[in-house]
Amino acid sequence: MDRTRMIGPDEALPGGPTPVLAMPFFHRVFGDRLDRAFPGSQTIHLAMGCFWGAEKLFWQTDGILLTAVGYMGGYTANPTYREVCTGRTGHAETVRVTYDPQQIPTDAVLTLFFENHDPTQGMRQGNDVGTQYRSAIWCTTSDQYIRAIDLKGRYQGRLLTEGYGAMTTTIDMADGHPFFLAEAEHQQYLEQNPNGYCPVHATGVCLARP
Repeated sequence: MDRTRMIGPDEALPGGPTPVLAMPFFHRVFGDRLDRAFPGSQTIHLAMGCFWGAEKLFWQTDGILLTAVGYMGGYTANPTYREVCTGRTGHAETVRVTYDPQQIPTDAVLTLFFENHDPTQGMRQGNDVGTQYRSAIWCTTSDQYIRAIDLKGRYQGRLLTEGYGAMTTTIDMADGHPFFLAEAEHQQYLEQNPNGYCPVHATGVCLARP
């Protein structure tokens, strides 16, 4: 199977009856339950290649309250990592980022996203090939959506100036796109495995500041 081709719902694996991560599960860096609610916070879902390094980028950032890795944007319910890797679930490796907008504005969260991967590569990031490594944003508020569209347009201009092609990042609302938590071994993976796989796919092109 060509893992760079996005499947349709009729091609997807059936999935399992229960989540692959049993709750409660506690964040290995912050110590909070992954299902903790933070009053006044916002959540956004970001897919930018391998979710191990992407999650670390955000948990190390001031104003980020909680992170978790999982699968989003596909058709299979409660997918396993092994199933996602086949390309037959339609999911992307995704980081769920919960942040305090009083400490870090949405634009800053999105800037970290755009500047720390190559959003022009389609169904891959570097040597990581497949639909699971695509660039995508799933928003939970209309303000996030508007800001993501605006920043994508601005960053596209910067990338073209530096010789890159068209961005392939998709932007959508999270409604209708369930986020499935990944297995325990993938949560905060680089906290447990400090020398683990953590490729850098950033273009080196920075967003122009208004």
